[in-house]
Amino acid sequence: MSTSPSNDPRHHASTWPGIATTALRVAFGIIWMVAAALTWLPDFASHYVGYLHNASQGQPGWNAWWFSGWIALVTPHAALFTWLTRIAVSAIAICLVIGFGGRTLYALGALFSLLVWSTAEGFGGPYAVGVSNIGTAITYVLIFLALIGLHYRAGLVPYSLDYLIERRWPRWQKIAEWSNATEPPPAPEALPPGVQIVAVLGIVVVLALLIAGLPSTLNVKSASPATAAQAVSPLMLAAKEPIQKARDARLPPVAGDGKTATIEVIAEDKKVTIANGVEYQAWTFGGEVPAPVIHLRQGQVVTVKFTNRGTMHHAIDFHSAITPPDLNYVDINPGETLEFTFVADTPGAFVYHCGTPPVLLHMANGMFGAIIVSPATPLPEAAESYVIVQSEWYTQLMSGNLMGPSFEKMLQMRPDEIVFNGIANQYHDQPLPVTAGKRARIYFVNAGPSLWSAFHVIGGMFDKVYPDADAAHALSGVSTHSVGPGEGAVFDVVLPKAGKYPFVDHSMAHMAIGAVGILEAKGDSPATTPAKPTLTKSAGAATAAPAHAAMPAPTGPYQFDTARGDALYAQHCAACHQATGMGLPGAFPPLKGDPAVLDANPAKHIQTILHGMQGEAINGTAYPSPMPPFADQLSDAEVADIVNHERTSWGNQAKKVTADDVKAAR
Repeated sequence: MSTSPSNDPRHHASTWPGIATTALRVAFGIIWMVAAALTWLPDFASHYVGYLHNASQGQPGWNAWWFSGWIALVTPHAALFTWLTRIAVSAIAICLVIGFGGRTLYALGALFSLLVWSTAEGFGGPYAVGVSNIGTAITYVLIFLALIGLHYRAGLVPYSLDYLIERRWPRWQKIAEWSNATEPPPAPEALPPGVQIVAVLGIVVVLALLIAGLPSTLNVKSASPATAAQAVSPLMLAAKEPIQKARDARLPPVAGDGKTATIEVIAEDKKVTIANGVEYQAWTFGGEVPAPVIHLRQGQVVTVKFTNRGTMHHAIDFHSAITPPDLNYVDINPGETLEFTFVADTPGAFVYHCGTPPVLLHMANGMFGAIIVSPATPLPEAAESYVIVQSEWYTQLMSGNLMGPSFEKMLQMRPDEIVFNGIANQYHDQPLPVTAGKRARIYFVNAGPSLWSAFHVIGGMFDKVYPDADAAHALSGVSTHSVGPGEGAVFDVVLPKAGKYPFVDHSMAHMAIGAVGILEAKGDSPATTPAKPTLTKSAGAATAAPAHAAMPAPTGPYQFDTARGDALYAQHCAACHQATGMGLPGAFPPLKGDPAVLDANPAKHIQTILHGMQGEAINGTAYPSPMPPFADQLSDAEVADIVNHERTSWGNQAKKVTADDVKAAR
């Protein structure tokens, strides 16, 4: 009895390994084609040597020679090696896709991938498609070896350029198949149409995924524990409810007996709160960040007893003292105590901090505080006196809600928080009380360690600013005053009317990440009660034509126009909610995944656009910025277009609305 080839199980056994090998080869070739295209970008050539140095960092000693050798070889000839890399990667990509070179190509590809390993794990930084903890280049080596194994198992692989060459020139099998055969390979079995369709669809899916993933390929950092830890900020982890108890900011009494004072400062490691519900593993003075406020009187003789109970050496540096630093600001080891004296001759607001190198790390890790020296001739009496220390937190996630230091961010001056007295937004949630119509004094110290502050009270004016030790140098009528890192100043403010007056670092980016508090002026007398403002609306006021006015108005029954919806959203909504629909953290809520946007009942969504909203928590977060009403600016059809744009963009899938729905909601 004869058996047809299509029903011969042995024939299928040799066919499907060939199909699998071809599928893997083509998919892998597409990946290499994307990588090859990226090597032709100008940035690849500009940073080629940098990729080598980046790859060499953190390598174990046993293979450091490999990386240093390539650095020495490539650096003088960077342009040549850039072109060689481009040509080699492009050639491998093309050969994989068309099936040229067979096992010899796979072997050369594996060897080349080992060379790529020394140029930053797959062409460096964003130039590798995807990420892997074992390194892109090593992954490539393993795939090439797998292709060699599959090729051996499959035998003849007819779905390739190699096969066509071998049919005409059989000796090519020696290169592609590592075979000494001299006869042309047999004709392959034709695959059923269904199998061919599935294969084509698979290639299309791979292409689609690679193209869709290009933005993350170019912009997302390599998936390592370090980059993952730095991607989380304390404000992301902070609890949404207001802080219940803020640090006491009142100026403490003068230390000592008036003529002398003994100050004990203890260095110790301790967890401190830096945002509501978020802690930081800090190095501290006195277990607090900032350290306890020291209040002295001009002329006092101060004895400092500095004890190190931490886990490494520390030092102390008083900006209020004139003393030999090589004697008194020296490092001491854990368990040691250093004692010295100085005279508090210079009045003002000063910082004291750890001076152990790198000072940046020790200060940014929490080792600083304020020392206030009141002048021998007192300043005008103040009803309230507060001490505010501004500082920066540079963090990475340790575990749970515990943060630790990121020295990389410190060097880049890229803080996660800028705070008053150690905790983001604490005096916004728990305002500092002052008496309306009476003088309030703020001893302000910018501990830094790196960024300037533009101190400002919104709605107020500084009656006096004392920038130095001489009260005669006081500035009057100051709106905003700059205080550099390591500097201090004394601010007097008189708020004549009751109300809530925010105090901020007027560098708005600093304010957005925690440098904001409130002075709550209280007073019941008629003199301190503010008059209520009047609000009027001008009838028939001329307004500029909106940007979309040139678009033809819809006629007939309402139909959602995606182009019109895009334009309306871009004009009225994108500045706050962003083109991505992700909003601005802490300021404007995301529309992607918003419950009101996804609700099958669109009433809340429509009402918010028509009449605005403020103060209502969204997904547990209260946003300070109000949502303005658009009822008087937009027609029913325009509101419907915006609603439908938001309900069908960024992955949102919700019921669309009509212009009649909007009309009914007005």
